Amino acid sequence: MGNPIVHFEIRTQDPAAGRDFYSELFGWNFIDAPPEHVDDYAYIDSMTDRATIHGGISTPQGGKQMVTVYAEVDDIHTALRKAIELGAKIVQEPYDVPGVTIALFDDPQGNTVGVAQPR
Repeated sequence: MGNPIVHFEIRTQDPAAGRDFYSELFGWNFIDAPPEHVDDYAYIDSMTDRATIHGGISTPQGGKQMVTVYAEVDDIHTALRKAIELGAKIVQEPYDVPGVTIALFDDPQGNTVGVAQPR
């Protein structure tokens, strides 16, 4: 069975301007994350009753602006080992945020992708 996409992030140098842009463009609202989360992180409320993927917007980590998706995995360390075997580079080692452990890697073509293991 495959791994579903469970989260996306927009990382930008100016999160406030990004929130303003996406609010105007898509009608999204934003909810500030708890203080133990990444600085300037806000969750996206897409303001719809339809099923949607959860997302957030914040400053870049490691200076790299990007839009990325997170696939849910059963074991984050196993997934990262396999990604490395397939030619990926770890961008962000696993770390805990409320309810989940996440990590980022660059695939062999340089795209940044996340993995998320629920806790």
